[in-house]
Amino acid sequence: MIKADIVKHMATRMLMKERDALFVVDTILDSMKDVIVEGNRLEIRDFGVFQIKERKPRIGRNPRNKVAYPIPPHNVVTFKPGKDLKELPVAYTGRVCSEEEQDDLEALVEEDV
Repeated sequence: MIKADIVKHMATRMLMKERDALFVVDTILDSMKDVIVEGNRLEIRDFGVFQIKERKPRIGRNPRNKVAYPIPPHNVVTFKPGKDLKELPVAYTGRVCSEEEQDDLEALVEEDV
């Protein structure tokens, strides 16, 4: 799904013109960008958290010629899905996990927390 699809979906669902839906989507995205660029944490309840994390400097290696080169520290935007979002794909597949698979999933979730 791309931004145009979101605009069409919103226009249909909210009974508005696509032009108005585009304005709403752009305004929301611009607000989100502003918060993230300022270095603040953006939490959307039940959806997830966007935040900036600093990557430490490290040594990279060109896989072709094996030459090492330094990679400076830099910031990246990360996203951690919320609990409700994590559960959605399982709910929509219609597939029931075995008890062993469920235990594995719960162990993975506990590791992330």
